Amino acid sequence: MSLFVFILLIAIVAFLLITVIMVQNPKGGGLDSNFGGGGANMFGGVQQTTDFLDKATWFLFSLLVILILISNSAIMSTRSTDISPAKQAIENHIPTQDETQKPMPNPMIPSDKPEKK
Repeated sequence: MSLFVFILLIAIVAFLLITVIMVQNPKGGGLDSNFGGGGANMFGGVQQTTDFLDKATWFLFSLLVILILISNSAIMSTRSTDISPAKQAIENHIPTQDETQKPMPNPMIPSDKPEKK
């Protein structure tokens, strides 16, 4: 269950990060050039919009890295406590050799006579 939650959170943060990066203009225009110039000024101007997008990008990136690290440690801790069914079967069905058991004799007994060809 926790694995599903981590995957869902990582997918949402990754989608938001991609969206924020795609909204930015590499030449510095940002939202102002996309919406005709007037609409972005109502939100505090072009410079503040660019600053917000930069901060949102770094925040989402940091959040994504933290979620990935936490999910990795959570997955590793659940795997170390759980014993796989295959490992349990191997541990439960391996016979132990005690002092009364002797190794099987070698079925091939060498003869003194050389083989005829």
